[in-house]
Amino acid sequence: MRNGHPALRLAATLTASLTASLSVHGADLPRAPYLPLATAQALANAALERCAADGYAVSAAVVDAAGVTRALLRADHAGPHTLESSRRKAFTSASLGRPTAELAELIKRMPEVAGLRDMHPSILILGGGLPLRVGGERLGGIGVGGAPGGDLDQACAQAAIAQVLGPP
Repeated sequence: MRNGHPALRLAATLTASLTASLSVHGADLPRAPYLPLATAQALANAALERCAADGYAVSAAVVDAAGVTRALLRADHAGPHTLESSRRKAFTSASLGRPTAELAELIKRMPEVAGLRDMHPSILILGGGLPLRVGGERLGGIGVGGAPGGDLDQACAQAAIAQVLGPP
């Protein structure tokens, strides 16, 4: 791609959007980073490719910081339920800002926080969801569903983040 590595261009764009403000009727309004569609699609594709290389047919979802779906892909032969599980894992990690596997462990250690599951109908606390961050700013979340274990789903999501957004 032109002008350097895509992750570096994305980070520069996001940084510029954080430092710029928009003046409306004399008031400065902050600008927030957003998750471009091309980046969401690249993340979902990278997750599917990684899982396919490992022998798993999965679905991958990418949501923005508000939890709105930006990309949703289902690999050939992935189960029909994987679409919804991947979307809900992405939503959960975006809205709560934590990996879904970490939230599942937290509930095991502290059963009194199990109510997190009931905060919103799209929350799904199973391994495979990771928040998306660039430059310390939360952009959204990625969720993978369909591998034979949440740790394997999460590995595909992590590989996609590393490939598309670069190291943390």
